[in-house]
Amino acid sequence: MKPKKFLQAGHWPTLLSAFLYFDVSFMVWVVLGPLAVYLTANLGLSIEEKFGLVAVPILAGALLRVPMGLLADHIGPKRAGQLGQLIVMLALAWAWLFGLDNKFEVQVFGVLLGFAGASFAVAIPQASRWYPPHYQGIVLGIAGAGNSGVVLAALLVPWFAETFGWQNVFGFLLIPALLVFILYSIMAKDAPDERAPVTLKNYGLVLSDPDTWWFMFFYSITFGGFVGLANALPLYFSTWYHASGIAAGMMAAIVVFAGSMFRPVGGWLADRIGGIRSLQILFVVVALAYICIAFMPEGPMPAASLALNLKAAGWSFFELPAIAWLAVLIFFVGAVALGMGNGAVFQLVPLRFRREMGIVTGLVGAAGGVGGFFLAKALGWSKGLTGDFALGFWIFAALALFGLVGLTWVKTRWRTTWGASSVTTAKV
Repeated sequence: MKPKKFLQAGHWPTLLSAFLYFDVSFMVWVVLGPLAVYLTANLGLSIEEKFGLVAVPILAGALLRVPMGLLADHIGPKRAGQLGQLIVMLALAWAWLFGLDNKFEVQVFGVLLGFAGASFAVAIPQASRWYPPHYQGIVLGIAGAGNSGVVLAALLVPWFAETFGWQNVFGFLLIPALLVFILYSIMAKDAPDERAPVTLKNYGLVLSDPDTWWFMFFYSITFGGFVGLANALPLYFSTWYHASGIAAGMMAAIVVFAGSMFRPVGGWLADRIGGIRSLQILFVVVALAYICIAFMPEGPMPAASLALNLKAAGWSFFELPAIAWLAVLIFFVGAVALGMGNGAVFQLVPLRFRREMGIVTGLVGAAGGVGGFFLAKALGWSKGLTGDFALGFWIFAALALFGLVGLTWVKTRWRTTWGASSVTTAKV
């Protein structure tokens, strides 16, 4: 790919602003994950309830992606994006000024954070519509790399919570949210291609196509795994390996960094060898990573004197036991495959559903969020029921293997029926 030709092929300010919008939105969307250790400390919640709370924004974001995608098709992605950002900023201001004093308030706040997760249904088609099919893998990889916001959340939120108190974290998040809103309002433009009016009938037609359901399932594995781990890992590391709040956040940041940074690589690889072939390889890696993690034993308890000055005490980052670092390594490899899988799925989607991109993006993105919700819930349920997290990881390893079987089953039909929907230079 020649950079000059790529820049001339579309509208790079829109691509950049879509990335920034997506990036900050993801940072806000997953904030309850690294903050849960602090926010739930005095709420008297069980481990299942804690994992349930961090899963609320994921499910809300999943459910809101469909109406946000529909709204983007009716009023344009830019206006829909601006509306979503305003709602999120109001939610942050509310939590900052008034706090979150009980489980119900946290749940309501989590639902409002869902508008940040729904940014996917706006930013992705907004960037996609500016570029021709043979650039879709890299374009959607760049725009989708905005999920790197989860890295910033995992890395910075625990430190801010320790230093300034968890409630002030929401005030700090308002700063980048406001700056990006201004930049987005100035730089982003809707593509000149005419948007077809979207109705419930359109959704019914798209949902009647089995390819839609396959894409939804594949993305529930790749993106669901990524965002589910992003929200659940801080609690997992603090519970299973007894890491401090800051250490757990840094461990999670290492893992989600891999998933976010390798998403464009997944799109590029899919452009080169085909989305189906790359997904098959990646599903095997994901399943193996989950299986290995399921066998990992609990880490040793730290000495009581290790983190006396921390609000969420435990092993410090540089004193973590070897078993915890091995877990980080396995999660890292799995997250690389999950991130690349995200890019591979969305290399295929525009080839199959170019004209219905807004609808399909909303549906597929929603399925990804649902997958993340169930991953976080499954880990909490597994810990509460069995005393460890193995069963939850076994379930998602099985789903990845089922995805591999599904790809093998549909690939022949896809390769023989997509000729009318894709250009000859785009690989399936």
